[in-house]
This record gives sequence, structure tokens and C-alpha cells, in this order.
Amino acid sequence: MNGQGIQALDERYIAHTYARAPFVIERGEGLMVYDSEGKGYLDFVSGIAVNALGYGDPDVLQAIQDQASRLIHISNLYCTAPQALLGEKLVGASGFADKVYLCNSGAEAVEAAIKFSRKFAVQAGQPQRTEFLAFDNGFHGRTMGALALTPRAHYQDPFRPLMPGAKFAPFNNLEAAEALLDVNTCACIVEPVQGEGGVNLADGRFLQGLRQICTERGILLVFDEIQCGLGRTGALWAHQPYGVVPDIMTLAKPLGGGLPIGAALLNADVAAVVQPGDHGSTFAANPVICAVAQVVLEKISQPAFLAAVESNGEYLGARLQELKQKFADIVEIRGRGLIWGIECSDDVAPIVSAAYTAGLLTCKAGTNVLRLLPPLVVDRPAIDKAVGIIGECMSRVRG
Repeated sequence: MNGQGIQALDERYIAHTYARAPFVIERGEGLMVYDSEGKGYLDFVSGIAVNALGYGDPDVLQAIQDQASRLIHISNLYCTAPQALLGEKLVGASGFADKVYLCNSGAEAVEAAIKFSRKFAVQAGQPQRTEFLAFDNGFHGRTMGALALTPRAHYQDPFRPLMPGAKFAPFNNLEAAEALLDVNTCACIVEPVQGEGGVNLADGRFLQGLRQICTERGILLVFDEIQCGLGRTGALWAHQPYGVVPDIMTLAKPLGGGLPIGAALLNADVAAVVQPGDHGSTFAANPVICAVAQVVLEKISQPAFLAAVESNGEYLGARLQELKQKFADIVEIRGRGLIWGIECSDDVAPIVSAAYTAGLLTCKAGTNVLRLLPPLVVDRPAIDKAVGIIGECMSRVRG
């Protein structure tokens, strides 16, 4: 069936919670994906920060094949080696965690953080602590608890009433946050680098101050590293350059190498309150996905791999700054490692569409920010090609 036929089926049978690109992706190889008509696209979206190792990594494919030939699913009523080994590796790499709760997505990891935070408050004899502090332009998911912590009217309004108890402060405004972190707050959740909200970097005083206030007031600090974690910023964890650690950290996107997995990493105090029956998932910690996740974590954790991400990220940032000098429409370039945002004075949707025609995948972060999330294995020739295409598209779109 050709691309038009597949798109017709999609239009007829799939509930459209996403606005689709005008083509059908059929396969991927390295840094490239190809549509049903054979056209290639340099991928600077990576499945929204998922395909960190690009497409067709041989070790990922081997892990899938080996584990699928032995056991695909058995449920969490039973222990499996891939799950236990992945837990050991995640806890060891975290620098703070004692246990990990494995699930199927980033939103599920946030839901687990919400439940465990409330349970922690109850067990501490403070059941009035039911509220959460989150931040403007944050994004934590679209399930009902996570949605309540994602302050965007167009996401929230059709689904009210939401989970009660969500409070919001401006991102990077420590004084405003301090005023809201009170005796009714069980947890504060923050992205060290906001992805969907426009690629906004937390400053050091802000994260360090949140850590100090939360510690002093008995409030849990949750770092959402679903998009910015696991090497995306050039460090294994996006919070590492700030010299602080969370009580809970949520992960997902790149961990499964393209397969669905999420994780909530818990420090010893939080882990101690989690008991059988508190939470669960039929499909979580699938043996195949856990086997793949071990491979992904091992590769990304290598110092040489992270150094390459940092170096290539600096190169990408410098090339984007050159682009800024050419276009008055570019307001600001923001990013670290291989997560970058190009803030423009107008809607960037026409640039995204023009890039499709030129063979490049990019995406938006809000209306006015063009977001770049290449695979972590991207090289400099690919960066040069992508920046060149973006420049050509801006010239064409902006006149």
C-alpha cells in the first residue's frame, strides 16, 4: 500500500491526538528515516528524544532478538533477570537512588512520583501535605495527575476538574517558589532543562535553592528528566552540573532504545514507604525492554560517549549562534548538549513544514521555538547539513 493509502486508513481509523506530518515513515537507518516513497529525512527529532542511538543500533537489535527468543512477557507477579539487572544498573548510575519503580512511559513515571510523594507524607505523619509545586512552562505528561502539574490551558481546560493541589511558580524564580513551599506541600517537581516548554535551562541558584528549601521543610524534590536526562545534555543526568540531587527522578524517552519504558528512581527514605499493592502495571518491566534498556544505559554512560555529546552540542550551539546573526527573526538560541531551541518572533510551524520538503525533521516547543533533538550519535557533518537546511528554510519562509 502506498503512502496515500496508509494516510487514508490513519484518517479513517486512528483517533487524532497528534497533528501528523504529510508523509508516512517506513524505516530508519543511522541518523536517517525514510518515507513510503523512499524519500530520506535527516532526523533532528529522534522520536522526541527517544532514539538516542539512532536507528538500527546492532547491540539494541541483538538484545531484542536474544531476549525475545527466551521470554517476552511474564508479568510482575514473577521476578526476571532483565528487570533486576536493569534496576541494579539504574540505581548504581543514579548517584542517589536506592530503588527504582519501572513502568511504561514518562507520564506513568510522574504518576508514580505523585503517589509515592503522597504516601511518604502520610507515613511521615503529615497527611495534610497533599499539594505539589510545579513551574510555568513545565511539561510532565497528559495523564490526569501529570496533566494537573502541566500548566497549559489548552491541555488542561477540556479535562477539568483535575487532580487538586497543584501550585505553580515562575521557572527560575526561587523567591516565588519559596513562598509556595509550605506545610501543605508534599513535593516540588521541576525539569532541570524544560523541553516542551521552550528549551529553558534552570540556573544554578534556582535548583540549589530548591534543594535547600525542600530539605529544610521536609518536602520531596522531584527532578523530571524524561526528556533532558540520560545523556541529552552532555552529562548522564541533567542535574549533575548543578551539584544537587533529587529525592525522586523520573526517566523514560531514551531508556528503552525506542521501546516503551519509564522509571521513577527513589532515594532510600522514599523507597522505604513503598509496599506491595501501592502501585502496579501489567506490562511494566517487560523482559525485552529491560534487556534493551541495559544496553542503552551502558552505552550512554560511557565517558567517551558523553564527551562526544558535549563536544558536538557545543558545536551545534555555535553553528546556531551563527544562524542567529543572519536572521533578525531569531530572538534567542538556548540549549545544552544536544537539546536546543531556536526562539523566533513568529510561529515556527512554516519552518518545520519547509524542512520536511528539504529532508529534515525538526519540531516545535510551543508556538515560537524550533526544537532540535538529534540522536546522541549525531556527527558534525550532519549538524552542518541540518543547520544549512534550517537557514535555507528560514530564508524561504521569512522572505
